[in-house]
Amino acid sequence: MDMKKCVIVRGGGDIATGTIYKLVKSGFQVLVLEVEKPSAIRRNVAFCQAVYEQKFTVEDITCVLVSTIEEAKKVMAKNQVAMMIDPKGEMISKIEHFAVVDAILAKKNLGTTMDMAPITIGLGPGFCAGKDVHVVVETMRGHNLGRLIYEGCALPNTGVPGNIKGYSKERVIHSPCTGICHNVKKITDIVEKGEIIAYIDKTPVYASMSGLLRGLIQDGYSVTSGFKMADIDPREDEYQNCFTISDKARCIAGGVLEAILHDLS
Repeated sequence: MDMKKCVIVRGGGDIATGTIYKLVKSGFQVLVLEVEKPSAIRRNVAFCQAVYEQKFTVEDITCVLVSTIEEAKKVMAKNQVAMMIDPKGEMISKIEHFAVVDAILAKKNLGTTMDMAPITIGLGPGFCAGKDVHVVVETMRGHNLGRLIYEGCALPNTGVPGNIKGYSKERVIHSPCTGICHNVKKITDIVEKGEIIAYIDKTPVYASMSGLLRGLIQDGYSVTSGFKMADIDPREDEYQNCFTISDKARCIAGGVLEAILHDLS
């Protein structure tokens, strides 16, 4: 395997998955570094689900959880995604690579630095191009989504979800308390406003609106009060969207690929 084609991506959530997918399809080898218990809610389109299931496929690309560098190399040689549990990024110094993409989307930098690779890319708020990373990719929906920033920062997080058919904040459900999540519904279910979709310990979590349950946090996940745990799409006929990478993720992925190709040239 040509490790000069290896890209390390920190984070394997649904937005990160768009970038990972694009890189693999473009001929790059990808190693993803994740936390022990990922909190993605759009789990059907998030490679981080491999942490829970050992292996997970999004569209036509499979991600495999591995524990050693040698295992990772074998997986990547098959044009699959290798994933390791490594929240601190300790593996970055242990495998040859030419790019690091911080796709954690924590709204702050959790430790990515410019010296981690010949090219480092940060997605969204929390990174300053020329200081933290070489390039920042804009993640805010709108005219500049996916645009590259070589000097300065991405737009600050507004905390307001994207608008779908006039619904925004009400689409996203947050935990009413601290505890363990016990799911009643599953992703792809049609739910009615006020219907119980899960319990946090014994406290019910109600659907904030009627629609298609597009995202729901992993069953058994330990949440804190206010933790983002579910996402409802008012478009009940958009069932297939639960299984395909979003337009936003694909647009951001295009920005990452542009940055990498520009650096290689």
